[in-house]
Amino acid sequence: MGRIEWAMWANEQALASGLILVAGGIVAVAAQFKGWPFAAYSIAAGVFVCLLEYPRGKRKKGSTMERCGQKYLTAVVKIFGPVTRNYYVRAILHAALAVPAGFLLSTILGTACLAIASAIYLLAAIRGEEWNPIEQKKPPERPPVGGGTIKQPPSMPPPRPPVETRKKQPLEEAAQENPIPVTSEAE
Repeated sequence: MGRIEWAMWANEQALASGLILVAGGIVAVAAQFKGWPFAAYSIAAGVFVCLLEYPRGKRKKGSTMERCGQKYLTAVVKIFGPVTRNYYVRAILHAALAVPAGFLLSTILGTACLAIASAIYLLAAIRGEEWNPIEQKKPPERPPVGGGTIKQPPSMPPPRPPVETRKKQPLEEAAQENPIPVTSEAE
C-alpha cells in the first residue's frame, strides 16, 4: 500500500472549515450576537482560508484533479513562495486564525475544523510534504514542416472494384419488398 499524502486531506479539511467559519460568522453578524465583532473576524478569516486553500497542490504520485478556476489563485499563492509552500507555516497560520473565532458559539464548529486542519498540516510537514502547484501539460510539439519528416502523398490511386460492380442498380431492382402486406383503409 502506498504512502498517505496528508496534505491532500488537510487541504480539503481547511477549505471546508473556511466555509463553515464564513457561514457561522454570517449567522452571528446577521443576528447581531453579543460578540458579533468576533463573527466579523470569522468571516474575514474564513474568506482568507478559502482563498489560500482553494488551489490544490500537486500529488507526488498519480494525477491531481484541478479545481475549476484554480489556475488564477495558484498564481497568487505562488507569489508568496516559501510562506505558502511550507506546511509548517500553514499549520501555525491556521492555528492562529482559529483562536479568535473560538469565542463565539456560532463559529466554534469552524474553529474546531480549522484546528483539525492545522494538526493535519503539521503531520504533513513532519512527513516532509510541501505544496507544489499543478502545472498545465504543454501540447506536444509538431515536427518542422519541410524537414523531410512528412511523408509524400501516394502517387497511385487506391484499387477500385471492376466497372460492372460499380454501376448503379435501377430503381426497381434496388427497392425492397415489404414482407407484411400493406393495404389502405380507403379500399
